[in-house]
Amino acid sequence: MAFQDVLKMDPAATTDQLVARLRHDIQHTLRRRGAVVGISGGIDSSVVLALCVRACGPQRLIGLIMPDRDSSPESTPLAQALARHYGVESIVEDITDALTGLGCYLRRDEAIARVFPEYDPATYKAKIVLPQNVLDSDALNVFYLTIISPDGQVKSKRIPPREYLQIVAASNFKQRTRMAVLYYHAELRSYAVIGTSNKNEHDQGFFVKYGDGAADVQPIAHLYKTQVYQLARYLDVPQEIQSRPPTTDTYSAECTQEEFFFRLPFDLMDLLWYAQEHSVPIADVVRTMSLSEEQIQRAFSDLERKRRTTEYLRMVPIEYGE
Repeated sequence: MAFQDVLKMDPAATTDQLVARLRHDIQHTLRRRGAVVGISGGIDSSVVLALCVRACGPQRLIGLIMPDRDSSPESTPLAQALARHYGVESIVEDITDALTGLGCYLRRDEAIARVFPEYDPATYKAKIVLPQNVLDSDALNVFYLTIISPDGQVKSKRIPPREYLQIVAASNFKQRTRMAVLYYHAELRSYAVIGTSNKNEHDQGFFVKYGDGAADVQPIAHLYKTQVYQLARYLDVPQEIQSRPPTTDTYSAECTQEEFFFRLPFDLMDLLWYAQEHSVPIADVVRTMSLSEEQIQRAFSDLERKRRTTEYLRMVPIEYGE
């Protein structure tokens, strides 16, 4: 098999394996009657919903849609269309009021205004980005805050640590609030909560601890993002979702996952990651991917740094005992 094909899989066989595991784990390990999946119009939650349809049947499945005031206007309609596509009941729970009560927006906007005093949350949009491409620079992950004025003027500044931590901590209320809502609907029906994190998100730490990282089952946490797309095609996920760029859907300004965190396109990153994990000789990677050894080493270092610095997120609680 050529190196560029190492991530290709048999989607039918993979689907059968995942569906069998899901069915067993939901019914026998967890002893739940069905499943709840948070759906957002994104590729990962769409694939997980499709798998759960096969594992539980659409009548024992809830697709929960949880927008807030910063969510893309495309997200809810796409998620509703997805649920209709698979014959699944969907419920919309707008979490804006809950986030307002928790001070999510106030705390976040307070930090943004310390960096950009002219920022007005009523008229401006904002996001956090990592502007450096991994292959082009040895720079560490340095986050920048970007604001967009009502007339479209864009400004960016490097975020001081205090403001960065406050913006992220406040924004993480969103994922943790969604998880609380997911478990409400799951416990109401004696259903299991099915997570939607893929390997890229789980192993590199692109999730919120006890937020979107919390679930009863994580069926695709071992699959690279490009493999999730392979399953999406096989499972007949709507084309408008398959062609939609993966976004964070967290900030008021549009922000892709690549510019916010990964700094590489998924098709390139997944092959480099596979090469690193499986100790593929650098010379083979250079020859196959038309990259320099220096660029490959930069990507390897970034992948390793992300895994190392986010290990805390994957840790279970430390228990003391005799």
